[in-house]
Amino acid sequence: MREFFLIICPYAIWCIAAAEALFTILFLVQYTKSKDPMLLCMGLITVGLFLDAAIIGLGAVLKGDALAGISRIRFFSHGLLIPLLFPICAYALRWKKPLRIAVWCLTVLLMVAGVAQAAATVLEPKELAGVMRYAASGATPKWADTISRLLSFGTVIPLMIAGIAVWIRQKTPHLFLSGFLMFTFSALGPATGNTDLIFFISMFGEVLMVLFFRLYAMHAAKEQKN
Repeated sequence: MREFFLIICPYAIWCIAAAEALFTILFLVQYTKSKDPMLLCMGLITVGLFLDAAIIGLGAVLKGDALAGISRIRFFSHGLLIPLLFPICAYALRWKKPLRIAVWCLTVLLMVAGVAQAAATVLEPKELAGVMRYAASGATPKWADTISRLLSFGTVIPLMIAGIAVWIRQKTPHLFLSGFLMFTFSALGPATGNTDLIFFISMFGEVLMVLFFRLYAMHAAKEQKN
């Protein structure tokens, strides 16, 4: 299985980036029609995931300072956009305005922390399967590493919990599956001893998360029409 992942890695990354670009367009088009803020949040998160995949994909053709310069964008987009998972949960759960405002306050604080973490992260080049990427090095401050882990895992768990509540109330498992598949693929690398492939294996979880966001958004739009 490891050899298979290594062979497909450079090509699969671009396929994932293309899929995320398509989903971004679908979310933003649907948002312009409905003005549903949940769709805007989903679209912006997908933009961040697309940037992450596309920049890593460029590591197959770019080297040196050019790649180092644009790689920092990955960390800023991750820190700034991943906290939008919290408002998605609030909108999906159909919380009242005071609760939504509280969630947005938390989200903004996490965004600020995410941007600070991205600025403080010390990058180092790593190459695997012909793809050069810049990742956080051991010289990164511990507080920045903690925030990065919080954004990666601490946001997906609430998504799964909200997804269970939505499943019970709205009779659709799509939101739960978006969080569950993201969490599963993020854990798959360490669980199989392929820690160096975490960045790649987790990309499959990201595109599946976005797919089920799209399915949930379609279900919610159909419910509103009925």
